[in-house]
Amino acid sequence: MIATYIAGPISGNIDINKQAFFSAAEQLQSSGRVVLHSASLPVGLTEPQYMDICFAMIRACNEMVMLPGWRKSSGATAEYYYAKKIGLKIVDVPVVLLESPHCFRVK
Repeated sequence: MIATYIAGPISGNIDINKQAFFSAAEQLQSSGRVVLHSASLPVGLTEPQYMDICFAMIRACNEMVMLPGWRKSSGATAEYYYAKKIGLKIVDVPVVLLESPHCFRVK
């Protein structure tokens, strides 16, 4: 079983950015992965609370998938460096697409 964490920007254009997480999750799940991501968390927590939960989800995964625009997000950047530090495989969305027969589009 491959557990995958999706990282990317949420702030800014929340509705469209969250949809990118759910679209990516759908495609990754169809390739047999178990998928975790922050866009599925409830609204109303503080940023430290979100990061604490996200770091726990990252520790439960084998790999991290980075959505486009992640470098502009301080949260996704922190997740990237944390995943790198603990030795997770980290890939951008296009690399995952090459390994999967499914198509993915970020809106």
